[in-house]
Amino acid sequence: MADSIPDLHPPVPLTLEGASVLHQFFRFDWKAWKACADDERGSILASAVETLRGLERNGANAPVRSALYSLLGHKGDLILIHFRDSLEELNQVELALAQTALYDFLELKLSYVSVVELGLYESSRKTYEAAAAKGFEPHSAEWNAEIAASLERASEAMKPRLWPSVPEAKYVSFYPMDRKRGEQVNWYTVPFAERQRMMHEHGMIGRRYAGDVKQIISGSIGMDDWEWGVDLFADDPVIFKKLIYEMRFDEVSAVYALFGQFFIGVRLPVEKLGAWLTGTL
Repeated sequence: MADSIPDLHPPVPLTLEGASVLHQFFRFDWKAWKACADDERGSILASAVETLRGLERNGANAPVRSALYSLLGHKGDLILIHFRDSLEELNQVELALAQTALYDFLELKLSYVSVVELGLYESSRKTYEAAAAKGFEPHSAEWNAEIAASLERASEAMKPRLWPSVPEAKYVSFYPMDRKRGEQVNWYTVPFAERQRMMHEHGMIGRRYAGDVKQIISGSIGMDDWEWGVDLFADDPVIFKKLIYEMRFDEVSAVYALFGQFFIGVRLPVEKLGAWLTGTL
C-alpha cells in the first residue's frame, strides 16, 4: 500500500508516560469494627481522616491526588485511587495507610499498578516518516535524537493529560484489559498502518462521549498482570454501559480486546467516612 509505513520502520508506536497510578480494592471487617467501643472507633476514625486528607491533597486548593470510593457488589467495600509523580511516592502512600489503626480493619483484595499513558499511533507514523525522510537509520543516534525531540514536544503539549488530578465525578468504573496475542488473532503481528487505522476509529467513539465521561488510560506492561488499566469517571453511571457497549462493536475491541473484571464505585468524600462507617453513604 502506498500510504503504509515501510517495513524498515519500527512496528512499536510511541507513547508518552506521566503520573504513576495505584488502585487499591479493600474488604472492610464490619464485624470487628462493630465490636469496638465507641470511643475507640472515634479515635480510629479521626486518625484515618487526618491521614486520608493529607493523601487527598497537598493543600486546600491543590489538585486531588487520592480519592476514596464505596465499592458496589461482592468484590469489596472500598476503592482508593492514587496519582503520584513516581512509584516511590505510591509506595509511600501504601506505607502511610498501613500505619493507621483503620488499616487493621481493611483486607486488601486487589491492587493495580500502572502509569498514565498516551498512545501516539498517528504522530508515531509522522515522526518515523520524518526521520526516514532525513535519511536516518532506525535506532541510530540521529534517529533516536529525532524521536526524543518529538516526544519532548508532545509531552509538553499534553502535560495536563499526563499529570491529571482525580476527577470530581460521582462515579468511577475501572477495568484492566489486554490485546489478544493468540495463535489465530494477534494484535502485535498486525501491520502498523492497520493498527493505526483501527485505533483512530476506536478513538472517535470515545471522543463522542468526551462531554459526559472522563477517561484515563494507564499502561501496566511490565508492572502488573494486564497491559492497560482504564478509569472512567462520570456523574451518570449509565454512560459507562453505553460507551463500553458501543465500543464492543468497534473492530479493535470486537476482534482484539480482552477485558478483566469491572469495578464500579461511588465517590466517598473523606469527611463522610464516619457516616459510611455507620452505614450511611
